[in-house]
Amino acid sequence: MRTILIMLAVVLAMLAPLPPAGAAAAASGLAWSPCQEDPAAECATLTLPVDWDVQGGGTFEMAVARRPATDPAARIGALVINPGGPGNSGVDAVLRNDLGLSPSLLARFDLVGFDPRGVGRSHPVLCSAELAARAPDPIMRTQADFDRRLAYNARYRQDCRARTGPLYDHVDSLSVARDLDALRAALGERRLTYYGISYGTLIGQLYAERFPGRVRALALDSNMDHSLGTTAMLGTDTWTTQDSFAEFAAWCAAAGECALHGRDVRALLKDLLARAERGELALPGTPEVRLTPILLLYQVFATFYGPEWAYLAEFLAALDSGTGDVPARLVPPRAGQEEVFNDATQVICQDYLLPIRDQRAFDRHLRRLAVIAPDMRMSPLSVALTVSCLGQPEPVPDPQHRLRVSGTPPLLLVNGLHDPSTGYPWALGTARQIGREARLLTYEGWGHGVYGRGPCATEAVDRYLTDLVLPARGARCPAVPPVQSLSAKSARTGPVPGLAGWTWTGRPSISPR
Repeated sequence: MRTILIMLAVVLAMLAPLPPAGAAAAASGLAWSPCQEDPAAECATLTLPVDWDVQGGGTFEMAVARRPATDPAARIGALVINPGGPGNSGVDAVLRNDLGLSPSLLARFDLVGFDPRGVGRSHPVLCSAELAARAPDPIMRTQADFDRRLAYNARYRQDCRARTGPLYDHVDSLSVARDLDALRAALGERRLTYYGISYGTLIGQLYAERFPGRVRALALDSNMDHSLGTTAMLGTDTWTTQDSFAEFAAWCAAAGECALHGRDVRALLKDLLARAERGELALPGTPEVRLTPILLLYQVFATFYGPEWAYLAEFLAALDSGTGDVPARLVPPRAGQEEVFNDATQVICQDYLLPIRDQRAFDRHLRRLAVIAPDMRMSPLSVALTVSCLGQPEPVPDPQHRLRVSGTPPLLLVNGLHDPSTGYPWALGTARQIGREARLLTYEGWGHGVYGRGPCATEAVDRYLTDLVLPARGARCPAVPPVQSLSAKSARTGPVPGLAGWTWTGRPSISPR
């Protein structure tokens, strides 16, 4: 009888509601003060555990920023945002309204952003810039190359862990989702209203899975799929990268303003890749920097975010001729740069276990990807990240799995049909995993990120967040022709994921707004 009673007590404890993860934080509140960068916004920090599963362990300070609703009388509550990356700053997004949220949203909600653990102002993961600059090329040709990369990754992780401390091993997105619930409680919100883009969608997905009863509305823009293993991740990401190049090629064939109009852009890229293989391709304006094939593909890939098709045509023409002053979207390490920098690659390595056994297995992946993408050959982003995570200690804190979401209000997923980074197949897969709680809105255009690309999608997201009104099942928004400008303003700068030492000069902002 005593054993039965003990078992019954354990079961009842498991069935009991979770205690508010941020109860202590809510009790003390957030001590808001004017932000140094913009006194019209308010900044604070929230003390959180390094390891949520260890009571009484170490803590860190999570940076938070808030811009109060512009119409206090119509205020609904707080809208928490995450700009993705991983590694992008939610605090900066609030200070600059980086995500281009509409005046109607800003009127009805306090806009709240946070820097996830390991990012920006929230105890950043710090790594040696000098060591990062010496990373081997991600495209390994021999088993000796493969072994060299494993040794390098181990040394790099050791350096980052020594500089960062215990938090380095706890920057996974499941931990961030638990931080997000603590923030919700500290804000005094009974249920969470959230907008996440790109990698920020993974945080929202995991939040819905773990805290379904604490969701008011989650708008997830350009979705991750957290169920994918190595083969599926590389294959789907390569497919969508090839799709983006095909859309560029079709535009260039039809548009007289394309600098390569009338030329075979597929043949040109093939020739440039061959020249890069031979070490004959110099970065425009920086002749001492030779582009390897993956660096060339990364330069092309970076332009798909806008997309910046006119710029890409000019850039490829400059590469071909060896003349012209077309600034690169990715720039190499420079002498005299800071000793350390914030590298968020470890976030991905703790969210995705992407093993590759040896060089023979890596070669098989590359051959398969070249069939999927006869022009682009691979997704340079997913290949470089996978290689950067080789040798990651197991088990990872937040391994892939099919989402198990039950009991939430309806969730809104939006995704572009021709997104280069979080491809449409990922959105379809994630919506299927979530099931009846998911509503997918399809944008029939290009680029990374849907919100702000014309009134259809923007108004649909606004209606959902403010009034909890969903678009019809199967709803689609027409493509808005992207603005083509060689002087496109960039929304973000920072290290290139999986390509340590290199820096984005900026992913282009979503246009038109």
